[in-house]
Amino acid sequence: MKKMLIISPHTDDGELGCGGSIAKFIEEGNDIYYVAFSTAEESLPEYLPKNTLEVEVKQATKILGIPSNNLIIYKYKVRKLNYVRQEILEELVRIRKEINPDIVFIPSLNDLHQDHQTVAMEALRAFKNSASILGYELPWNHIKFSSVFFISLEEKHVEKKVEALQAYKSQTHRNYMQPEFIRSLAKIRGLQIGVDFAEAMEVYRWIIK
Repeated sequence: MKKMLIISPHTDDGELGCGGSIAKFIEEGNDIYYVAFSTAEESLPEYLPKNTLEVEVKQATKILGIPSNNLIIYKYKVRKLNYVRQEILEELVRIRKEINPDIVFIPSLNDLHQDHQTVAMEALRAFKNSASILGYELPWNHIKFSSVFFISLEEKHVEKKVEALQAYKSQTHRNYMQPEFIRSLAKIRGLQIGVDFAEAMEVYRWIIK
C-alpha cells in the first residue's frame, strides 16, 4: 500500500486531472489524500450558496472512494493564491510531515492558470526531497504538456471519474466537465500506450526506494 496525495488548487481540479487514477488506486487498496486550496466562492453566481463547491467536492471525492478524514479543504480566494504562496507552502510542509506521502500529484508546471502555477511550484518545493511527484493534465490550460508517464485505466475507472465530476452541478456548463470530453481524452491517452483508457502525467521527481 502506498500513500498518495492529490493537490488541487480549486475543488474539481484533482478529479479532472487524475480522477480515473484515484479510482484505480483506491480499488488497489492505496491510501489516498486530497487537498483543495480554494472553494472559489467568489466565482459562483450570486444565487448559489457560498459553500456550494465545498459541498460538491465532498460528494465527488466520496464517489471516488476517498475517506472524508483524508479530505483537506482551504478557503483561499480564487485567482489570488499567489498572494498567499508562503502560507500555502507552510501548509504543504505541515501536510508532508503529517502524511509523508509516497507519490504526490500536482497541476502541470506548464499550466497557465495563475492559481495552478502557484500551487504546483509550492508543492514542488515542499515535496522535492521526500516523494515522487507527477503533474496531471488539464489540457484547456496548456500550450504544451509532456505526456511521458501513463496510468492505464479500465472503463469502470473512467466512468467513476465521470460520476464524480457530475457531482459538480454548479460547473456543468463548462465544456471540460462534459462526459464525452472526459471519455475521449482517456481514450486518446489509452491509444498512445496500447490500452483502452489512460491518464497522462508529467514526471518531476520519481523515487524508487
